Amino acid sequence: MRFATHEAKVLDRYPLRPDERAAIERRDFRALYDLGFHPYLGGQLARLIYGNTAGKGAAVAVRKLVESLGGASSEGYAAKQDKT
Repeated sequence: MRFATHEAKVLDRYPLRPDERAAIERRDFRALYDLGFHPYLGGQLARLIYGNTAGKGAAVAVRKLVESLGGASSEGYAAKQDKT
């Protein structure tokens, strides 16, 4: 089952606490780190959510991860990207 097309069903397969799941659904990597999420896994999750191939998809994943860690929401980041 693919995360991109069945996110809720994929998340249902894991014993996530409500605050962990909410942070994933909001794409709030900072909250995940604050909850004890291992830094290596943040990069892996970002690539899973935003793109896993080399090139633009991977670069977008890294930028969104860094933006989230800096306190930017994924919606605010997406709005900025649409203007470029």
